[in-house]
Amino acid sequence: MPPFLAGFTLFDAVAFAVLIAGWQLIGWMIEHSSDKRPSTSRVMKQYRRDWLVQYVTRQPRIFDSSVLASLRQGTTFFASACMISIGGGLALLGNTDRLEGVATDLTAATAPEHVWEAKILVVILLVASGFLGFVWAHRLFGYCAVVMASVPNDPDDPAAYPRAAKAAEININAARSYNRGLRAIYFAMAALAWFLGPLALLISTVGTFVVLWRREFASKSRATLLTPDPE
Repeated sequence: MPPFLAGFTLFDAVAFAVLIAGWQLIGWMIEHSSDKRPSTSRVMKQYRRDWLVQYVTRQPRIFDSSVLASLRQGTTFFASACMISIGGGLALLGNTDRLEGVATDLTAATAPEHVWEAKILVVILLVASGFLGFVWAHRLFGYCAVVMASVPNDPDDPAAYPRAAKAAEININAARSYNRGLRAIYFAMAALAWFLGPLALLISTVGTFVVLWRREFASKSRATLLTPDPE
């Protein structure tokens, strides 16, 4: 067994594999949901396209700029929070004694220092993935703002609706990156349970998976979005 794996058990490996598999699987399920049972994220794609269609004829367009600004603010907030979390995690890598003491008190188990560092690193990497998703989403929302600004004010202009459609697709791509960042943060929080042992990690991973599945496929907000509009 390689030295860096000393202190980890087969149960640890299984729990870690479930964490990564759950993270990737729920993302695939959300982004590739079927027409018969679309995810909330997929349903929102059409609303974003409809928004940009209405945008062409809306005067003035202050409301649309406010909506886009609020979307960019959300990505900025989470990106900043991720940077702070990454900094805290890196600082903790150099001083695991306090963390080890807390975990030992809760689980009555001890482990080599590199085991605690590896668990911290997993959390940092997940948060870093979330950070990259938020940063890219922020940039795409910026692209969307520029394309929206280029949409002609005259709805009869042949470029009006095609450019609005381009803005909608960029907005959809930005939302996809934003949602990927959120999922990475969810599973980073689930990974924190690993400090209490592999069983805790397994339980928190399953719980996170169920929460995300419910919000995307069985939530009241999804049911509201799918309610047909009156004729």
